Amino acid sequence: MMARLVRAAQDPIGPLAPTRITLTVDGEPVEGVLGQTLAGVMLSADTVAWRSTSFRDKPRGAFCGIGVCFDCLVVVNGQRDVRACQRRAAPGDVVEFHRDMPLSTPEERP
Repeated sequence: MMARLVRAAQDPIGPLAPTRITLTVDGEPVEGVLGQTLAGVMLSADTVAWRSTSFRDKPRGAFCGIGVCFDCLVVVNGQRDVRACQRRAAPGDVVEFHRDMPLSTPEERP
């Protein structure tokens, strides 16, 4: 089989024109593209840290990018502990950072 050049305009699997969406990230409107993860939207808006460690208050953001490390946890539409690298952004999403959130006590844990 011989390789051949397919022009972008004729590429049957080429990407469609991006659909712009707006979400609220830590109280500010941020634009993204439909299909991007929340981490992708925040990183493209130059936000690299959105959580702090409970020990020594060290900044955290996207680390592994595949949902293994849990460094990218955010609150989305009131739901805590959402992995930003796994959740696709939707129009109107409200993303909050985990700072100033009380840790659960042993009595609150299931």
